[in-house]
Amino acid sequence: MARVEGNSTLKRLRNRYLLVVMNEDTYEEVVKFRLSRLSVYIILSSTFVLFTILTVALIVFTPIKYYLPGVGYGDARQVREYRQLKIRADSMENAMKFKQQYLDDLKKVLEGKTSSLDTNKLDLPKEDNTNE
Repeated sequence: MARVEGNSTLKRLRNRYLLVVMNEDTYEEVVKFRLSRLSVYIILSSTFVLFTILTVALIVFTPIKYYLPGVGYGDARQVREYRQLKIRADSMENAMKFKQQYLDDLKKVLEGKTSSLDTNKLDLPKEDNTNE
């Protein structure tokens, strides 16, 4: 069985490679880079960390934080107003739904498209004509 040395991974990371960018038409070398796996890993990791830091700084130090829900930077007054507006919009939506249902039912009654008639007997008080 082959024995794996601890330094073999480090040696593979430090092996040098040559990256050449060539012009396809003339085969002229445009740019030449000497790279290793370790240097590529360091460059990509540094780029990721830099973008993460820039994104966090953009959120923390600019007014964008007030527009992101869940970040927690909202003003207490704005949060209260937002909740009141949401409740008001929901109640207006329910009122509109009930009015539309009423109008639809009224339209059905006026057109005579009701499926069942109300046949309940009404108990009206009898008029007393003794005053005449």
